[in-house]
Amino acid sequence: MLRTLDANLRRALADRVRYYNELGIYDFYRQPVAADLQDSQESVARAPSPVNLSSDMAPVVPFDPASSLRLIREDLGDCTRCRLHKQGRKQIVFGVGNPNAELMFIGEAPGADEDEQGEPFVGRAGQLLNNMIKAMGIRREDVYIANIIKCRPPGNRTPERDECETCSPFLMRQIEAIRPRAIVALGAVAAKTLLAINAPMSELRGRWYDFRGTKLAVTYHPAFLLRDPRQKKEAWKDLQMVMKELGLQAPAKSPE
Repeated sequence: MLRTLDANLRRALADRVRYYNELGIYDFYRQPVAADLQDSQESVARAPSPVNLSSDMAPVVPFDPASSLRLIREDLGDCTRCRLHKQGRKQIVFGVGNPNAELMFIGEAPGADEDEQGEPFVGRAGQLLNNMIKAMGIRREDVYIANIIKCRPPGNRTPERDECETCSPFLMRQIEAIRPRAIVALGAVAAKTLLAINAPMSELRGRWYDFRGTKLAVTYHPAFLLRDPRQKKEAWKDLQMVMKELGLQAPAKSPE
């Protein structure tokens, strides 16, 4: 017979689950309890096995990226952890896309359009990224898109190191929740922050990196490609490398 945990124990378990999620642990497994340990278990849990966790314990469900992402967003809240919340940001730009995506794109920071709409890559650079994704034979809805930091820096300046360090733990949790097969770092800021490598783009591109068990590639940021369209062919080479890894069918011609 299933029984519901009392409110105090449920809150305690929720706090403990949240603590483990902060450490990047999302999957939980219940060990069977031997008969001779049942009395000890009941004295601690005050609930016989099995138990019925209430709906507010949804993050406990194993292998549920959508629930994990919702919890991360809830923990982020109306973030005031760095100076950016006092420097004109309108809203947090968390991330968008398929929680079960095999491919994840990570950019630098939200711009004015993203700050206005609350979604990453929706301005001119976003339209180019959409074209790049389409040229790979997939849709924007098939991938997950996020940024190193989740608030727009004033004047679209480059994020400061402490801002990246403050915000990146939430990105790491997003990556852990989604578990993509491949990550594409868009631009130098994203690449250097994720890889902790201070090198020019010419040295960062064209190879795979092992990022916490996930393959990571580096290419130019779409905003840079808008400023220097000559580099689009180089970016296309990077995307073709990603396509080969994921087994995607190469289109007949490269993106324009």
